[in-house]
Amino acid sequence: MNDKSDQLRSLRIERSASDDEADDSNGAMPRWLLPTGIAAGALLIGALGAWFLKPAPPPPPSAPAESSSSTATNAGGVTTASGSLVASGYVVARREATVASETTGRLVEVRIEEGQHVRRGQVIAVLSPTLARAQFDSARARAAAADADVAEAQRQLDRTRALSQQGFASDAALTGAQSRFDQAQAQRNAARADAASAGAQLGYFQIRAPFDGVVVNKAAQVGEMISPLSAGGGFTRTGICTIVDMTSLEIEVDVSESYIARVHEEQRVEATLDAYPDQTFPAHVIATIPSADRSRATVRVRIGFDHLDPRILPEMAISVRFLADDSAQH
Repeated sequence: MNDKSDQLRSLRIERSASDDEADDSNGAMPRWLLPTGIAAGALLIGALGAWFLKPAPPPPPSAPAESSSSTATNAGGVTTASGSLVASGYVVARREATVASETTGRLVEVRIEEGQHVRRGQVIAVLSPTLARAQFDSARARAAAADADVAEAQRQLDRTRALSQQGFASDAALTGAQSRFDQAQAQRNAARADAASAGAQLGYFQIRAPFDGVVVNKAAQVGEMISPLSAGGGFTRTGICTIVDMTSLEIEVDVSESYIARVHEEQRVEATLDAYPDQTFPAHVIATIPSADRSRATVRVRIGFDHLDPRILPEMAISVRFLADDSAQH
């Protein structure tokens, strides 16, 4: 065994320091230089990454803007500026109605369109009156027959009274004639009442405008069923159109409870529509609604226009500025 080990050692080639120096002289990289290069490369990559990823410097602080008056906005949407209040709201109509019928029927005529001016009592739609007209004609015929019965009973009573005065008719006959006349009169009165009721029912089939105004919405068409109650689900209309009295337009705004003490009746107001920001409309406070909104801590204020303008339309957004008393005097 020892002989084999000796033989193996004799085959191994021994490298000397001179050989290492020869390798270095031949251009091979020294072994100690490899880890040093890796460490230097890692440091270089880290430095470059830190340079590119560093945050941008904060902008220089801006100088505060100078203002001649302080402004503040509260939760109610009211802005205070220069001793005055500025609030936002909407144009509303105090007189607005959705016109419906008082009976159920099918539309045969619709005589209005959006934007059309109507007068009070004007017929704006007609329902099919076939059954109602038949009932009216029948009631009127019964009233005419009752009139004839009363006339006949009157003649019988007059004849019986004359005979009774001459002694040719008994008191019982006179009493019977009087009773028949009274009964005929009662039947005539009932027939006339029925005819009047049928006539009123027939009038329900003509739908009229309740006041002067402008049609802003047309909700029904010819052929649809109309009913005062939504009994037919989606197939029955309950309204025909919406009419707005344009002379009743005013402004409604919500003012915070914190500033409501600075608002009073007849206070001067400058109103500006969002649609016409360069135009100011003079107005005045009509009333402060005596109730607050608990969730928003605001109080509603009604404002009236001094002069109505055709450009002012319902539901338009508008902002108002409540003028101080000294401003109103100037």
